[in-house]
This record gives sequence, structure tokens and C-alpha cells, in this order.
Amino acid sequence: MRFDVLTLFPEIINDYCSYSIIKRGIEKKLIQVNPVNFRNYTHDKHHHADDTPYGGTSGMVIMAPPVFEAYEDIDKTDDFEFIMLTPQGEKYCQKTCTELSKRKQLILLCGHYEGFDERIRIGLKPREISLGDYVLTGGELGALCIIDSVSRQIEGVLNKTDSPLNDSFSEGLSGLLEHPQYTRPREYRGMKVPDVLLSGNHAEIEKYRQEQRILRTKLRRPDLL
Repeated sequence: MRFDVLTLFPEIINDYCSYSIIKRGIEKKLIQVNPVNFRNYTHDKHHHADDTPYGGTSGMVIMAPPVFEAYEDIDKTDDFEFIMLTPQGEKYCQKTCTELSKRKQLILLCGHYEGFDERIRIGLKPREISLGDYVLTGGELGALCIIDSVSRQIEGVLNKTDSPLNDSFSEGLSGLLEHPQYTRPREYRGMKVPDVLLSGNHAEIEKYRQEQRILRTKLRRPDLL
């Protein structure tokens, strides 16, 4: 899987990808993350990638030319998807994550300031995705969330003990929230690990966990049932 990230701040992408599971996936050559600074595709001496909006209003707008040129300069596989991170997009969820993980390449466009020149949407026709109903300063956090969550679905990125099949919302849990987890010590400040988890009876342990998944989902996210 290859991720190309169009951004004004490539150091944000590089820094996050130098840790933990993403770093391991890169070292194993299972994923590739390639930040592209579209400011490098500007042609004025000050390298402006944004300008004031026509018609007035506060803030600055990402200009179309550097984004078009940066996008067109990216080597594309025969199976890629171009994604714009924007609060106006479809809400990101585990189903979308799984769908995107089947692609060979994702090109992620990160905005800043007051948004994008509309001609980027019209001319390049990206799929628009939002993390949720709130606004961030830039799209880098959204891009990293997609990189992180999609990478977990790629075989070999996680260790066998970190299987994504047991994550909340996953197909392995039938879309339910994950059950409560415990580790040592057995008792802490009067709070004990449930006896069933210490029983060694795997059938009873799975029954308990499934009951807890349903109960937790019912209480916290009944919309998932």
C-alpha cells in the first residue's frame, strides 16, 4: 500500500510515521508513505500556495494551480483513490477504512486555512472524507488517521497478537464495541479482574466477552445494534 500525502507541512507526516506500528510497516516494506509539499509547485518568488478569496471574507484559500501540478506529478498505480480531507465530506468509519485498504494507493490532500479553491473539486474530482462534524486547522491529522487505520488492515503490519479482527467496529466483532480488557495485577485498589477471565475455560470466557460487547454497545452506541 502506498500513501501519497499532498500537504504544506510534510514534517507532520514524517514525524508521526517514524513511530510504532506505522514505522514497523514501512521498515517491512508493506506500506510506503510519501509526503508531497505542493508549495514546491508554486512559481512566484514567495512560493504562495494560498490567497485571499474572491468576493471577500476572512482567511486564505488554497490555490488550485499548485495542487493540480503536484497531483499530476505523482506516479499513480493502476488502482488508486484520490481523497480530499474536508469537513464537508462523508464521515469516515471502519467500513470505509476496510474498503480503502483494498486499494494499492491512496493520494490524500490536506487543506489549511479557509479551504480549497472550488476548481480543485471540479477539476480533480476527489472523494471527500471527513473525520467528523468538527473543524481542524489542517487536514494532516485526518490523513494520518486514514494512514494509521488503513495500515492496520494490511496483512503483516500488525503482529498476530494485535489482530484487527478484535477491534471495535470490526467484522470480527460483528460491528460491536470491544469487550473490557484486564491485565496484571489481579486486584488493584479494591477492583478485581472478573473470575471468569482467570478460569481457563475458553468457552465461558468468550461467552462473557460477547455479553460484555453487547452490553457495552447497547449502553454507549445503541445505534450500532
